[in-house]
Amino acid sequence: MTVRLDTADWRCGERTTLSGMTGTAAVRYWTFLSLSIVGFTTAMIFNGLAVMSGADYGTAWFGTAVDWVLSADLSVVAIAAVVFIFAEAQRIGMKNAWVYVALSMVTAMAFTFPLFLAMRERKLAA
Repeated sequence: MTVRLDTADWRCGERTTLSGMTGTAAVRYWTFLSLSIVGFTTAMIFNGLAVMSGADYGTAWFGTAVDWVLSADLSVVAIAAVVFIFAEAQRIGMKNAWVYVALSMVTAMAFTFPLFLAMRERKLAA
């Protein structure tokens, strides 16, 4: 009697899940997807509250030196994320990377960047 291990179900000793992802890739996928949901939810809640209260975004972002530090820091990270999205999408053959950047302009980078990372994990597992 011969026992055969089907390589489609096992890779590097790890059980595969979610379209062939290894256990660690699946954990990264679900972590990024969860962060994306949290990013979308918090952006919508707090932007909604700001709009309803008539908050001035310009003053909030650039009112004090501390605001400038946080704004500059987040701006640099957002630019780096956009560069990474386009470069990585091209490198691994993901199409429509511009959608993530466009969505970030109307939602939040806290939503679209983790979403991109989750979809990247799916692409790498395929």
